[in-house]
Amino acid sequence: MTVQTERPPSGPADARKADHGGTGRPSPRAASRAGALAPYLLLLPACAATVLLLGWPLLKDVLLSFQNLNMGQLIQHVTEWNGLDNYKETLTSEDFWRVTLRSVLFTAVNVVLVMVLGTLVGLLLARLGRKMRFTLLIGLVLAWAMPIVAATTVYQWLFAQRFGVVNWVLDKLGWHSMADYSWTSSQMSTFFVVTVLIVWMSIPFVAINLYAATTTIPGELYEAASLDGAGAWRSFATVTVPFLRPFLYATTFLEIIWVFKAFVQVFLFNGGGPDRLTEILPVYAYVEGMGNQHYGMGAAIAVLTILILLGLTAYHLRIVLKQEEDEL
Repeated sequence: MTVQTERPPSGPADARKADHGGTGRPSPRAASRAGALAPYLLLLPACAATVLLLGWPLLKDVLLSFQNLNMGQLIQHVTEWNGLDNYKETLTSEDFWRVTLRSVLFTAVNVVLVMVLGTLVGLLLARLGRKMRFTLLIGLVLAWAMPIVAATTVYQWLFAQRFGVVNWVLDKLGWHSMADYSWTSSQMSTFFVVTVLIVWMSIPFVAINLYAATTTIPGELYEAASLDGAGAWRSFATVTVPFLRPFLYATTFLEIIWVFKAFVQVFLFNGGGPDRLTEILPVYAYVEGMGNQHYGMGAAIAVLTILILLGLTAYHLRIVLKQEEDEL
């Protein structure tokens, strides 16, 4: 007698069942292909929104920079192309290079102040007790959350010439010449107030980031450093700084971008005055484009501003990458 122990597949259904492991699941190759496409599908909405909200306006600005467009062309609905004339006129203007140098110096001073003070506040948060830390964090978040227009309006009131709180306090402290001082009457005093405003608004971002970074440092490293005889300063230099360096690089990169394009604070506080001496590149582009109704010129200045900002950030990233290669 012969006993049959195996039954060969009887048809296509059995063959498909055998190919899929007998469970009806997709093959490993199809699953891996779907898994590879999943990240791109998740990024698709963000990419589409970026192209729609950023890419299209940027393209329109670039096209506008090659046109001679003023109020007459707008009324007549005429498109007058003038090639590179707007760029030639801008790049050969002494005002443009003067404003560019002013913008770079303004950005450098603000970023240095923001990073130094923000780092100190972030380290202070790591040292405080729970209640004091919570109180300081609430204050930082409130300062950070205040809208830019509202914050600028508050500073205009604080530094007002006749009824400003700052002038009143200085007068009470003995500086009677400051009782009726106009903070918007000179270039340096206007930049001083705007710098205080920008630094005040930027410190919370840096401090909270740095405090969050300090929470990732293992406590065992400080214990090992103390066992080796390291003091507070040496522990800070050998343990804290190496861990905080990537966060410092990233935060500095973001602050350069944020300060360089600080249009609202400068324009609202004094309109780029007095005598256009506090204009930075975003304000300069707005005044030339909207104020003088030479929209093609304003668009060209805006494009050049973007290129300069890209150059500054590329230079910063190059320094960061070089330092990381040296550490490796």
